Amino acid sequence: MGQPVNGPILSPALCRAARGYLDWTQADLAEQSGVSRSTIRDFEGGRHPVHRSTEAQLRLAFERSGLAFTKEEFDCMGVYAAKDNQ
Repeated sequence: MGQPVNGPILSPALCRAARGYLDWTQADLAEQSGVSRSTIRDFEGGRHPVHRSTEAQLRLAFERSGLAFTKEEFDCMGVYAAKDNQ
């Protein structure tokens, strides 16, 4: 979906934004991704980064729900509703 993105892109703020777009709680994201709510809470709260595999699980859950991620100029990351899922 969208342009391929290399490397980690999911920041705590972007994770919260994607959840907000879908109107998901941390528990909803945990259920959809298979990642524990405590890991999501700690990541979004800036307590620690997530492993690449955990980021992949989170991104896949968002992408399955119709969101896509993009990397713009100056390493600006974004999330948007993918056209084919609207």
